[in-house]
Order: sequence, then structure tokens, then C-alpha cells
Amino acid sequence: LETIDIFNEDASLNSFGLHYEGKDRFEVRKEISKELKEKGFLTKVEPYTNKVGTSERTGAVIEPRLSDQWFLKMEDLAKPAIDAVLENGEVRLFPKKFENTYRHWMENIRDWNISRQLWWGQRIPAYYYGDGENDFVVAETSEAALIKAKQKSGKDYLVVSDLSQDEDVLDTWFSSWLWPISVFGGILEPENEEVSYYYPTSDLVTGPDILFFWVARMIVAGYEFRDERPFNNVYLTGLVRDKMGRKMSKSLGNSPDALALMKDYGADAVRVGLLLSSAAGNDLLFDESLCQQGKNFANKIWNAFRLVKGWEVVDGSQAEAAKMGLSWYNARFQEVLLEIEDHFDKYRISDALMAIYKLVWDDFCSWLLEIVKPAYQKPIDRTTYTEILTIFEKNLKLLHPFMPFLSEEIWQRIAERKPDQALIVSKWPLKEAFNSTLIEEFSFAKEVIGGVRNIRKEKNIPFKETLELFLLNKEATPNNLNVVIKKLTNISTIKETQESIPASLTFRIKSNEYFIPALETLDVASEVKKIEEELSYTRGFLNSVNKKLANERFVANAPEKVVSIEQKKAADAQAKIATLEQSLLNLK
Repeated sequence: LETIDIFNEDASLNSFGLHYEGKDRFEVRKEISKELKEKGFLTKVEPYTNKVGTSERTGAVIEPRLSDQWFLKMEDLAKPAIDAVLENGEVRLFPKKFENTYRHWMENIRDWNISRQLWWGQRIPAYYYGDGENDFVVAETSEAALIKAKQKSGKDYLVVSDLSQDEDVLDTWFSSWLWPISVFGGILEPENEEVSYYYPTSDLVTGPDILFFWVARMIVAGYEFRDERPFNNVYLTGLVRDKMGRKMSKSLGNSPDALALMKDYGADAVRVGLLLSSAAGNDLLFDESLCQQGKNFANKIWNAFRLVKGWEVVDGSQAEAAKMGLSWYNARFQEVLLEIEDHFDKYRISDALMAIYKLVWDDFCSWLLEIVKPAYQKPIDRTTYTEILTIFEKNLKLLHPFMPFLSEEIWQRIAERKPDQALIVSKWPLKEAFNSTLIEEFSFAKEVIGGVRNIRKEKNIPFKETLELFLLNKEATPNNLNVVIKKLTNISTIKETQESIPASLTFRIKSNEYFIPALETLDVASEVKKIEEELSYTRGFLNSVNKKLANERFVANAPEKVVSIEQKKAADAQAKIATLEQSLLNLK
């Protein structure tokens, strides 16, 4: 059917509107209803709710209107971009799940409507020389268009003033898809030094909401204009949304005031708080408490620095506990460094930050500093102090990509440095071999320390009261970390015993049982109840593991490592049950 457009550009009716020509659309709606009624053509009137689109800026009602548009044929252009991401992996998306979205868009691609009816932007380079449907040419300049128009029309008498350029402008994305090339001047000067050196770039970081509108089109343009990908990797962040789940935007006015957040929490705190809670590709509902978490972390680092710089330093021998703690932390640092670099390689940025967060907050602040910290109003030996500062500097190198301001400030305060010694230009820590056995042994020691601390807390035994610890050793454990256990729990001696110690406070780590003699503070009935509850839970746990191991399909189909883990769980539970039963006998 022939398409008939009844509207002028100002939404008044044109000649196709017959005797309503020149009148406004709203006025005509009332008049046509009245005319239909007068002529007896109107049989029924009823209310009808309709969705009416309005302009965000002016509130004007938007009318659908037929108009000529310019399109870019995309089917052939898209093929190299499809192969680059989905076939040969020349361009990689992180997270990989977005490849499905990319595939859907690109394999069902439609021609691109590149014209916009706006009064700003780059005008469509089409020039009209007549009123016919095909009386136009496309050229870079009006002079070039005149030559083409003369050739196409056969009218040699045409002059530039006879041409009229299309008033539509190009879609914003039509400029943006050239960004990786045009930013180096590579469109007008395809072989210039900068574009030859920098193109293709390494990484693009953006949101998944413009994966098709921008990312895919840049890849298309790269292969079309330079026969090469524009970048190697695309890291797709999550979107920060408001509490209602709406995307933050200028038009909605739902974005927080970034300057106010930085003033209240600090720039680094805002960065860290959001990153800790935002895995790649997953949206984040903004909550100011996230910034508070970042601020708490920044305060923790700053207070750790103040603590270390506040120690009195003297020459002297290094304490054994400090020596063991430093050896453990250096091994732990190397273990976490491998984990962090693996996260970076896979573009798991928030996971890398979380690994650093735990290393600094837990391992460094909560454990290492407590191990090396001198007694109240006592000095620290110079060797330990120097090693702690070296470790602090290594921590700052890991923190710097996420907390550039705080880390650089502390780096400059640790020692007087020249500009070329700034943290931002320092070398990333080197990977070194480390003692994984020491890390495992320390994990066991931490459980022992936790057991003693729990007993002190439950029985209100102050830390200043020195205790003795006896170990009924059923699982071989190293004693090289006893110096650390003693310092962090105020234990005077750790002795092995071949039998249970009566009238003692007890706890268990795996199949080992630990005793703290405390006859005067021991509530036997309470201890019996506690052990019976733990015994009941452990028996239930063992029963569930045994059911799994009795399932032939599980044992036959599960990986050997998984089955081995379940068997180890069962053995540990059996040993713990035996220990608990013996503890009950001793108490009764």
C-alpha cells in the first residue's frame, strides 16, 4: 500500500489532511470527532487508556511520523567482527558470558539507521539537486558533490548554490565507532606514527549496556578501515544502579554527588568500597555504606602505619616469634601475589582487590603486627622494624592500583624519596619461591590460638593471666610455631601429654585435644553439656558423610579428589568423636 504522511514537521496537517490542512493535530482530533457525529458516522464513544510518549526535555507529546532516513548496510560489515570474537578469539570479552549477548546482536544484525533529526552534529554528506526520489549524490564536499551531480543528471549548468545538503546529522555512535582510530588521527592520516605505534590498543573498559552500540561497532570499524581489531580485550564492568534498580543517569538525576562522597569518605575509600562489591559484569545497587567500608579499610591501613612508626627502635637480637611471623608472612605474601596476578590475568578485578584486602587486613594487621609488636612501652629490635617496613612497602605496591592517594602518601612518609622513587613508578613485586608447608602449619597454629582465645572469652579469663597448655597429640603437629602461640595467647608452656588432664578446659583442633588446667574456674556440668552437644553434631555430620560414601553412583562418578576429601572428612570426624567421648569420661 502507498504510505501517506498527513503531518507537516510542526505536527499540523498537510494537504493529505483535506479540509483540515494547516490545523494543529490536537484541534483536529476534536473537530473530526464532532464532524463524524454530525454526519451520523459515529456509533460509539468509550474511554481508552493509551501510552503516550513525551519528550524528556520539553514534555511535548511525541507523534510517530513517516520520514526518509539513511541506513548503513551491516550484514557484510559484521562478518569479520563476528569471527574476531566468536571464532578466532582475536578480541576477548570478560566476563565470557557476554559472548552470548554479542552473538545475538551480531548474528541478527539489522541495517543501522545513521540519520538523526537534530540541529547539532555532523551533517549527512548527501546533496540534493532536484525534487526526484533519486536526485541526490553523496560526497565529502559541496564541490565534489557538484561534479557528481552534473555527471548523474547531465545538467552541466548546475552550480553549488543549486545543491542543498541534507539537514539530518549522523548518529552519535557513528562518530564513536571510529574512536580507537580517530583518537590517533588514523582516519585522515592512516599511516601516521601514532596510529601505527598504538593501534590496536590493549584493553577497553566499559559497561555491558553499550556492548552492541559502541563495542561491536568499533570492532566492525576496525576491520573495515584498518583491516585489524581495535583492541585485544574488553572488560565489561557492572552498572552502578540506585536503590530502585534504575541505571544512574543525568536525566533521572539519581546519581550521588561524587565530590561530596570523596569529601566525606575520601577518593580511595569510594573506589575501594564500590569495587569490593562489584564483580565484573554484575550490577551494583549503590549504598553509601559501601563507601564507609572503603573508609574503614583506609583507616585500618593508616592506623597500622601510625602504629609501626610509633615504635621505639633499638639495636638487639630478633625475637623468635617475630622471626617466625615474618617468615610466614613473606610466604603468605607470595602465595597471595600468585592469586592476585591470576585474577588480573582473567580480569577479575574485584577478586584481586578482595585478595589484597584480606592479606592486609587479616594477615598483616591482625596477625603479623600482633606477633612482632613489642610489649607495652618496650622497644622493637632494628632488624624486625626494618623488615616490617619492607613488607609494608610491598603491601603498598599491591594497594596502589586501587588506593593511589593513600598508598603514595604513606610511601612518601616511610622514607624520604626523590620523584623518580615515587610509588607510582616503582616496580611491581617479583614472584619468588615460597614455603607452602609453613603456611599450612601457621593455619593450624591460628586455630590453636583461636581455641585458647575462645576459652578466655567464654570463661572471662583476662589476657594478663598466664595459662598452661597441654596437648594430647593424635595428629602430628609442628612445634616450631609454639613461640607464636605463646605470645598471642599468654601461654607460659605448651607440653605434650599421653592422657587427658582432669578438671581442665578443653578444645579440639582436628583430632588433637588441648587442655588448660583451671580447676577453680571449671563448671563441670556446663562443660559436659557443651561436649555432648558437639558430640551430637559431629555424629550427625559423620552420618551424612558416610551416606554419601555409601552411594555407589557418587563414588563411581565423582572425581577421585572429591571422594578423597569426603573420606578425609569421615576420618577426621571419627577421630574427633573418639576424643570427645574420652573428654566426657574424664569429666564424669
